[in-house]
Amino acid sequence: MKIYFVRHGHPDYKHDCLTPLGKLQAAACAERLRDAGLCRIYASTNGRATETAEYTAKVYDLPVIPCDFMREIGWKSIDEEEIPFGGNPWTLSDHFASEGVSLDRKDWGTVYPYNHSILSVRYPMVTGKFDELLAELGYVREGDYYRVTGGEFLEGAVAVFSHGGSGSAVISHLLNIPYPQVTGMFSMSCTSVSVVELSSREGELVLPKLRLWNDDKHIKGLTVDETFGI
Repeated sequence: MKIYFVRHGHPDYKHDCLTPLGKLQAAACAERLRDAGLCRIYASTNGRATETAEYTAKVYDLPVIPCDFMREIGWKSIDEEEIPFGGNPWTLSDHFASEGVSLDRKDWGTVYPYNHSILSVRYPMVTGKFDELLAELGYVREGDYYRVTGGEFLEGAVAVFSHGGSGSAVISHLLNIPYPQVTGMFSMSCTSVSVVELSSREGELVLPKLRLWNDDKHIKGLTVDETFGI
């Protein structure tokens, strides 16, 4: 099975929707995915992600399946402790790199400042819920890998429309790469496509493989006069 992870189109964050540019990007992404053979389309319930997914859903004549757990992950403090840079995971990763601090700790959620951030709560929630979704599709998590349990989706493809934060969280979990490393070393453009593939060998324990990352060639050259329209 192939999982297509798509970040939402260019956003109007104030109104949680797509800008005129974002709509062009979403339409271009739908064309990009036309031949992907999608059998299910999932989306974060944030408006900007759902709206992006609807363009591809129209191409396939499929419903958009809402996933609350894929909403943007957030990074505010969960206690009275002030978090550097507001807890922004991308800025934190860059800061730690500039200080020579390693980002490869698997227990990153237990160390400062992540242990004071909502990330320490949201990350296991998002990844745990995604594992539940994968189990429905025929892949059950065992340790760091997945047992192929069978079903109609093993040879198919699904798309997940979400965000830079929640999408990166799931991919870091699938690939067993600490989240601070992913936020620091991998970026996601608007409507970029990343693909993770799992083997269909039923009964086996399999390793998810990253086949594509941040493919955004479909939006090259797209412009509008008024970007945000606010």
